[in-house]
Amino acid sequence: MDYTDIIVKETEALVNIPSPSGFTKKALEYVEKKANEYGFETEYLNKGGLVIKIPGNDTGATRGISAHVDTLGAMVRSINKDGTLRFVAIGGFMMQTIESNYCRVHTRDGRTYTGTILSTAPSVHVHDDARSLERVEKNMCVRLDEIADSAEDVRKLGIETGDYISFDPMFVACESGYVKSRHLDDKASVAVILTFLKYLKDTGKKPATNVLALISNYEEIGFGASYLPEEISEFLAIDMGAVGEDLEGNERKVSICAKDSSGPYDYEFTGKLIDLAKKNNIPYAVDVFPHYGSDASAAIKGGNNIKAALIGQGVQASHNIERTHREGLLATFNLLKAYMEV
Repeated sequence: MDYTDIIVKETEALVNIPSPSGFTKKALEYVEKKANEYGFETEYLNKGGLVIKIPGNDTGATRGISAHVDTLGAMVRSINKDGTLRFVAIGGFMMQTIESNYCRVHTRDGRTYTGTILSTAPSVHVHDDARSLERVEKNMCVRLDEIADSAEDVRKLGIETGDYISFDPMFVACESGYVKSRHLDDKASVAVILTFLKYLKDTGKKPATNVLALISNYEEIGFGASYLPEEISEFLAIDMGAVGEDLEGNERKVSICAKDSSGPYDYEFTGKLIDLAKKNNIPYAVDVFPHYGSDASAAIKGGNNIKAALIGQGVQASHNIERTHREGLLATFNLLKAYMEV
């Protein structure tokens, strides 16, 4: 069976479910339904993350793995007099990366409206500063696809301050093997975990130890896995690998992160992952990500008594229109599988 095809299909399904940090219920329900279909029990943490219980051959030890289903997004800050929306960012991204992107506004009573993210000087035919205007929150807005020429018109639609705004992902699977979309960080890794669950169901195999898989819902704002069940002693975050200047990773490899902005990851655990990649001929790179944090770093900062490590498929232009490759997704899946077997 070609598990790469399954990872790509699951990635597409997941990126098309809007889930900015804190607005993840539908995405988590999708993951929960899939996990249950594959025969695994699930439960929710009080702050909303989903835990998938994977029985192992050695029931005396418990490992943890994670990926996060929350993404970048925005929230309505106020309604402008002309019927456009002022917003604030959820997660860390440049305003230039969302300008001219289609979006959706999600009201608290369940309605959804489409729109476009623009600067407040969006036309070179009209605005003298269309090119020079600084792209910061105060100079950005959402233009709704509704007849709404005033703040009063907008409120009649049920839109209010605090409503979530999600960005259209624009998913494309290319014939060359590249997969490009918003929110590959970290929907692609959630897809890797779901595909691993299917692999266990298909083969009847069990991991070497019990495993708790956390699908977290607040990673993009820094505290996704700050709490872990206390039985977890070793914790592997599966997230994206950064790609760029002075980094060895690329979209066709699994990245193993030795250090990020929170500090070094566990030396022996990271070394074990490197050895597993070598032993199993898995394309990999070891890198340092100075502008990066993960569920594993949140778990360490949260005081959990764990050894932590971080891996993930290489993702180019992270927090932008992202891109990875089938080979990188498969390499991440294979390294997770190898780790679960020892």
